[in-house]
Amino acid sequence: MDGVRGDLTPKDPAVVPVGTPAGPVTPSPAPGKSGGWGGWLVALLVLVAIGYGSWKYLWPMVHPATVPSGAAGNGGPPQPVGVVTVGRADVRVVFNALGTVTPLATVTVKTQIAGQLTQIAFKEGQLVQKGDFLAQIDPRPYQVTLELAQAALARDQATLKGAQVDLARYRKLVAQDSLASQTLDTQVALVGTDQGTLLADQAAIDSAKLNLTYCHIISPVTGRVGLRQVDEGNYVQTSDTNGLVVITQLQPMSVLFSLPEDDIPQIQQQMKAGVALPVTALDRAGLKPLATGALQTIDNEIDTTTGTFKLRAMFANDDESLFPSQFVNTQLLVDTLKNVVVAPTSAIQRGEVGAFVYTVGADNLSHVTKVTLGPQDGAVVQVVTGLSGGERVVIDGADRLKEGAKVSVPAAGAPGAAAPAGGGGRRAGGKPAAPAATP
Repeated sequence: MDGVRGDLTPKDPAVVPVGTPAGPVTPSPAPGKSGGWGGWLVALLVLVAIGYGSWKYLWPMVHPATVPSGAAGNGGPPQPVGVVTVGRADVRVVFNALGTVTPLATVTVKTQIAGQLTQIAFKEGQLVQKGDFLAQIDPRPYQVTLELAQAALARDQATLKGAQVDLARYRKLVAQDSLASQTLDTQVALVGTDQGTLLADQAAIDSAKLNLTYCHIISPVTGRVGLRQVDEGNYVQTSDTNGLVVITQLQPMSVLFSLPEDDIPQIQQQMKAGVALPVTALDRAGLKPLATGALQTIDNEIDTTTGTFKLRAMFANDDESLFPSQFVNTQLLVDTLKNVVVAPTSAIQRGEVGAFVYTVGADNLSHVTKVTLGPQDGAVVQVVTGLSGGERVVIDGADRLKEGAKVSVPAAGAPGAAAPAGGGGRRAGGKPAAPAATP
């Protein structure tokens, strides 16, 4: 009966059955409340575990030099890596920049007189030489003007001749005291006026002849003719903005490019020494060399908005590989460092300590070696300090290494085996790098 009675007892503490002894009733806990706190605690522990695991994994990669020796996989299997032997080679000091092909002359051919265009003697895209005939303007109005000026000259010459005869006669009369000197002075002035009129007539003739010359339009430069801007039969004037055609000089061709102002001293030092600095122009992708030239000059001021200065390089452009307004990648060779220690760029790592490499000793353990780098030349870079040549550096698999990690190096002749640094690299511009001399 007790069991039955317990089942029939209401669970709500606010409802007390008849006959039940009065007294305090303890409320039951809300469903799921204690279970909620437990879920939060489990989630917190999982987050802590994930954070600790991430820290343990990433810390040696970000701070390789702080990992104690032997702490990275000494107890595990050796990590396979690819290595090369650090050697010596010549390193080119090359400044790279984006340049624009700029012609030395771009001329808009315009008429210097007004008139009807009667003939066009060029074809679009044609190569013309300086002085070649391009177009003809109707010369007849200017021919008439020339004839009128010549007629005025003949008339004024006759007038002058008559005035000079009178002047000679007046001088004789004045000498005989038969004529007033004032009349003589007036005649002298008249002769001078007639002489000035002759000079004006001659100038009018020269102007008319010059206009006739302008009717025959010739090319002012050697270059390629562009698209025709006006057709035959049109009336052209000096105020026309488009002109007749544009001629662009193609040979030689220049390239304008900019470099940081910090590069000025090194470039000026070579130019003052009389060194001709080679410049290579490559395509937009920077892979295919288009032309080879030399640095001609640098600008006389620095652009304060960008902190750069402009340079002009000259190219013969015999094959017309450089086209006006074309964007190219330029490589300016400033110097060549002879027989310096080089390492592949793929071996260079960076972390909290700066630039470093993983070297592999005779014990087949990886070691973090801090290096100071010099100029980069394609696939190799000069190592100023940290390496002296002959060390084996890791170029493949460095992301799996730590200080003191066991590594496995392929045998000589196998893929990934040690090779001199620089021997198989390629220089900027697609040229093979000079082979390194392995000590």
